[in-house]
Amino acid sequence: MSKMRLLLYIFVACLIVIVVRLFFIQILFASSYSVDYTVTEKIEAERGKILDRNLDPLAINQTKYLLYVKPQEMKNKEELVAKIDEALHLGEATIEARINETKEWAAVANSVDKKMKEKIQELSLPGVGFEPQRERFYPEASLAAHLIGFVGKDENGRQLGYFGVEGYYDRDLAGLSGVLKSERDLFGRPIFSGDQEKVAAQDGRTVVLTIDKAVQLIIKKNLKNAVEQYKAKAGCVIAVTPKTMEIVGLSCLPDFDPTTYFDSSEDVFIDWAISSGYEPGSTFKPLVMAAAINEDLFEPNDIYNESGPVEVGGYSIQNWNDKYDGKIDIARILEKSSNVGMTYVGGKLGKEKLYKYLKNYGFGDYTNIDLQGESTAELRPIESWYAIDTATHSFGQGISVTAIQLVRAFSSIINGGYLMRPYIVKAVIDYTGTKVREPQIQRQVIDKRTSAIMRKMLVSTVAHAEAKWDIPKGFTFGGKTGTAQIALGGKYDTSKTIASFIGFAPADDPKFLVLVVLREPGVSSWGSETAAPLFFEIAKELLVYYNIPPDH
Repeated sequence: MSKMRLLLYIFVACLIVIVVRLFFIQILFASSYSVDYTVTEKIEAERGKILDRNLDPLAINQTKYLLYVKPQEMKNKEELVAKIDEALHLGEATIEARINETKEWAAVANSVDKKMKEKIQELSLPGVGFEPQRERFYPEASLAAHLIGFVGKDENGRQLGYFGVEGYYDRDLAGLSGVLKSERDLFGRPIFSGDQEKVAAQDGRTVVLTIDKAVQLIIKKNLKNAVEQYKAKAGCVIAVTPKTMEIVGLSCLPDFDPTTYFDSSEDVFIDWAISSGYEPGSTFKPLVMAAAINEDLFEPNDIYNESGPVEVGGYSIQNWNDKYDGKIDIARILEKSSNVGMTYVGGKLGKEKLYKYLKNYGFGDYTNIDLQGESTAELRPIESWYAIDTATHSFGQGISVTAIQLVRAFSSIINGGYLMRPYIVKAVIDYTGTKVREPQIQRQVIDKRTSAIMRKMLVSTVAHAEAKWDIPKGFTFGGKTGTAQIALGGKYDTSKTIASFIGFAPADDPKFLVLVVLREPGVSSWGSETAAPLFFEIAKELLVYYNIPPDH
């Protein structure tokens, strides 16, 4: 056999082996030997912005960088660690621990800004690289912390909104991630003639709030000053447009900076304006008075004989100052904040009707405000009421409300009688355009006549208040103070109170309604001496900002 023929046989035999092998791989056992060279990459959507009603940014995105190290490309580890620490001050031990030399890639620091990135790049450290990251940024810091919330991470490390607007509208703000699929060769390079499939990301919607940044600044500045001046443990202010229940400002202290939320205690994340119940005290009295007038039980000039304490269900009810003025008209009951007078009003109204109005005002139910974290203070079923409950509920004790519930109910007695759904988002903007949200009437609680009467009575309550406040001249205000003792262990602690004031202006056509609540003020326990002065400081600035002309 010639050498050429032998070589031919060997070539043919090899060819047969290859053909048989390919038959086994591609036909008989194709599923076992299949290799997918398709690479799928996630395209992150950009989170939507949060703007105030004038389109000023409250939450936006900014580019930061992840600093990483490729240990195999390092030349001098000690020098690299020292220079990175000199720039970032993380601690050399921390940086060294993060550089695991058994791995190809090691994350060293998150949230490196552009200026610092450029500074480190100038060092020309082998093995050091940067990866861009999109992070949430709050240009106004803690100005509207409880309203906005913050963006953190879920259990899988993905961005997730928590609390406030960030939490409630997380799905709208987050958008939809896209996908890029491409065929790659053995070296991971895209195959020019291979399949390519791209589904573009859909960026998150931008939400425009009802909040006015200027009003928010006014509220927070004055609230901060008052908490310090009156040595209160906490404070909260809500400002709304009573005709629509748009929230134009809301601030509670203590608060936090959403950008660095991780440095704050979890306790301060709770927005107690919508999440915590408290006894409203005398700020509740106008609601009960409105119900009685709406039922045609009284007119403001009807007479009541305030002769002294009254007994109800074995309990003695007294006025806050234990003073009684004899024959007074019904309007005077609100002016002097008479507990015995309101017990008379509540008694005439009766347990069933009082309960009906409390339900109609929305107590015991969610307001459905579009903020994450709302809870509803409990309204006990009427079947569990005792005789004393009708009396105490009439002057705001023995009943728990949230601040947003009280503001919504109070708005209804001055806006013509309509219970409105409170809301915080005015418009939503996406690729299809702008969707504006309209005010939503939930129901009518009292008639327009009763509402007009209540506005006049509340104006008289401010005008004839025993405390003398610094009221802007030429303007007419309506409102009511409140002082409620805090119940601890089933008993009231006389040394711990919640001081409040709720007021509005102008009187005939209210432009704003503001509720002020101070928890445990240390200088004075009375709402008339703490919360009311805070209200009028805020009101002075709102009159100027809204360019409201004097009454005369």
